[in-house]
Amino acid sequence: MSSMQSDSSANVTFVRPVTFFISGFFNIPHAKYYYVFLSLVYVVTVLGNSFIMCIIYLARRLHTAKYIAVFHLALSDLCGSSALIPKLIDIFLFEHQDISYEACLANMFFVFHFMNLQSLTLLVLAYDRLVAICFPLQYHTIVTKPAMFLIIGVMWIFSVTFIASMVSLITRLSICRSNVVNSYFCDHGPIYRLACNDNTSNIIMANICFGLLVCMPLILIIVSYFCIASVLLKIAQGADRIKAMKTCTSHFMLVVILYVPLLGINIAALATFIHPNARIINNSLTQTIPPMLNPIIYTLKTEEVMQSIKELYKRNKVNTIETIKKDTENKRSTAV
Repeated sequence: MSSMQSDSSANVTFVRPVTFFISGFFNIPHAKYYYVFLSLVYVVTVLGNSFIMCIIYLARRLHTAKYIAVFHLALSDLCGSSALIPKLIDIFLFEHQDISYEACLANMFFVFHFMNLQSLTLLVLAYDRLVAICFPLQYHTIVTKPAMFLIIGVMWIFSVTFIASMVSLITRLSICRSNVVNSYFCDHGPIYRLACNDNTSNIIMANICFGLLVCMPLILIIVSYFCIASVLLKIAQGADRIKAMKTCTSHFMLVVILYVPLLGINIAALATFIHPNARIINNSLTQTIPPMLNPIIYTLKTEEVMQSIKELYKRNKVNTIETIKKDTENKRSTAV
């Protein structure tokens, strides 16, 4: 597909491709329609997440620690989709399937970094619900805005360090088997498998990445829900129990949407062969659909957000009416 650039030292040839070729789907007719669909998903994602961030910014009642995390989730969703979908559209709709070595590694870093932030932010939101329901009297002293900013800052430092380390290990590989990446973006696994030299460290890092950044947050979220359920069962009044459960429904739906397809495809891969096309469809939808649905779920399923939208609408309507009245009075005074 493209030329290879080689450096020899001590009878050992180190091969680094000038470009990678992103293969995408195998023998699927009209595959471009799928990428058009993803472009529409991206438009909805941008509009939805921008909307929820604006609502949180403008509504004073949402200036709380919890909604700092929700704002961060929307930002991570927006940035993650922006790192993946526009490049994917450029590659397959405009047939720019060759991507430079450096650009490929940069794409890998940003896609994995923001996926990681999405997963960790859902864990932070689970922690918020755990404290709110299990320790309601201490909630406002434990989950404060400075504490939430600190948690998010630590998340960024950890994610940038870990993902940068994972991507930098790729530069130690001699890519001499092929430069064709059997995926829809510069995916970590398909690239390190192209190496001719020892890629053990890359395999270990990939396993740590999946275990630490996917499985561990999910396990902790499940544990938090068990703790929440045990507390809810002790609540005598059914109405209070239902009210407390409603505060968790939107978060629970986001967890299911993100983790079930991701874990499903990986568990299935251990038991049977999965066609590359099926893997591409599952993984691409797992990366693109949750960021689109997250703001919709938080808007429709969270009473505080809906109430804030109504208040902002009424405030804007009143301001518009007052502006019209002032303009009318000014015109009358000018005419007189």
